[in-house]
Amino acid sequence: MTKLRRQSLVAYGAPLCETVVDCPQPTGSEVLVRVERCGVCHSDLHVQDGYFKLAADKKLDISAGRALPFTLGHEIAGVVEASGPQADIAPGRKVAVYPWIGCGECRACRHGDENLCTEARHLGVAVDGGYASHVVVPHPRYLLDYAPLSPALAGALMCSGLTAYAALRRLADRAARGPVLLVGLGGVGMMGLALARAMCETAPVVADIDAGKRAAALAAGAAAAFDPADPGARKAVLAATGGVYGVCDFVGSEASLGFAVGALAKGGKVVVTGLLGGGFSTAVAMFPLRAMTIEGTLTGTLAEAQELLAIVRGGATVPVPMTERPLREAQAALDDLRAGRVVGRAVLTM
Repeated sequence: MTKLRRQSLVAYGAPLCETVVDCPQPTGSEVLVRVERCGVCHSDLHVQDGYFKLAADKKLDISAGRALPFTLGHEIAGVVEASGPQADIAPGRKVAVYPWIGCGECRACRHGDENLCTEARHLGVAVDGGYASHVVVPHPRYLLDYAPLSPALAGALMCSGLTAYAALRRLADRAARGPVLLVGLGGVGMMGLALARAMCETAPVVADIDAGKRAAALAAGAAAAFDPADPGARKAVLAATGGVYGVCDFVGSEASLGFAVGALAKGGKVVVTGLLGGGFSTAVAMFPLRAMTIEGTLTGTLAEAQELLAIVRGGATVPVPMTERPLREAQAALDDLRAGRVVGRAVLTM
């Protein structure tokens, strides 16, 4: 029998290690996908830690209900290897895997928002994911053709790309008034920059504390780049733009959201996707007085993933740096991501 080789979480807060088991056989509508590429995402660090950081040193424990050893990884592209009797899909098909799978029955799922399901079966988060030789997907509808894109890019589009795309869609009306501001230039932020160049009439402005990432963003087409740690950065953004009407906060920290809100024009909107942690407070009166909106979004829907693939397959340029590493280096890739040493996306190869 084929063996399933994985880089597994065996204890929270501990390094991943290899585990080997018999490869599962798909039943019903399930599809067995042989993984070719799997992106390394910052949310993988939260799962490895077993918590999200909240305000005032509080933590949200997310370790319950996940059997160990557990396989991380949700930015998956691979090849269909086998399928259950109720799955109408041919072996050999190259697919990107939509990982934000819900229960299929709740109000969110019936509305198409499986990514918001409270009984979710998200790959690499709730059920075993793609840091492995194979992954089981519950239905062919979550498998999307990606040719002629590379498998590394196709996998990354299922999370970093989808998260950025869903956020930018929520700023479409604001983007018509001027440049959007992208705060944070990690994997999601760089993907957001590429997509903003394709989706918006005006090139975005960006902010990051890392000079190398600011330089990479300027080379990729950002109109201007700011260091939010610079005490004069907020005034510089306001001077350059008159205040922005739309901001994507790809960091999700007290400092990043504070900077984002401070850069808004009256009537502006911030969409927060980052999960770094921390608290945020402002005078309640500021919401009506500045007519501002702060909105959160979590990944994106299956329909949005299909829209995104169509945009990129249609020719939208996504020059996000991709660094490929073998699966056995999964922990080293996570360590580099945690230390801020990754520009663009680290991608595991099988």
